[in-house]
Amino acid sequence: MLKNASDVGIWYSLFDIYAIMNEYYLVVNGKPAGPFGIDELKSMRLKPDDFLKTAAMADFKEAHEIAELRSLFNFQQRITAPQYFAGLDQRLTAALLDLLMVSGIYILPAFAAIMLIDDHDIRIAIAISLLLLIPLTNFVYHVVSEGSARQATYGKQILKISVCNIDGGPIGMGQAFGRNMAKIFSVLSLGIGLLVCFFNRKQQTLHDIMAGTLVVKERLF
Repeated sequence: MLKNASDVGIWYSLFDIYAIMNEYYLVVNGKPAGPFGIDELKSMRLKPDDFLKTAAMADFKEAHEIAELRSLFNFQQRITAPQYFAGLDQRLTAALLDLLMVSGIYILPAFAAIMLIDDHDIRIAIAISLLLLIPLTNFVYHVVSEGSARQATYGKQILKISVCNIDGGPIGMGQAFGRNMAKIFSVLSLGIGLLVCFFNRKQQTLHDIMAGTLVVKERLF
């Protein structure tokens, strides 16, 4: 139960934030209008080729390109050829953000455990386990995230980039697994596999070429 007015205010604020994140601006007669909630969009008979964006999106997209709207309105995604490709700086920044998030899950509890445990061998075992758990979790996290409808990890979402196949469509779990397995070769090549992106127009790294994937961004700048 809510104990006081401040609790009520907090819950109202959270509800308002959630509502704003799920509201869309719609291009009507060439001009942005809204924001509109999902029920309003349904009453307006939203079409697959209508342009929309949320406050968090960098640019307008057609309704069929947005995973949430495809699910709610039963739109069929139309494959459009990718135009803008993510640079190595964006990829590495996203990878660093993801690694920090995944590492934080383990490092903070492990640090607390080490501070509380006096046994030297157990401390060593905890430290070694981190060297195994963090890379494994990071691998699974990338496969699941890139193979999902969002096609991106949280780090990539922050940078407004995502992973797709050569035609611009989602890659699915199988291709996401293959891509991240191939990424091991890019790393073991002492970075040469990553630098390959500077020598092709679509900025594909070695693991992208091996897996048949692209990393794209929402807009040119």
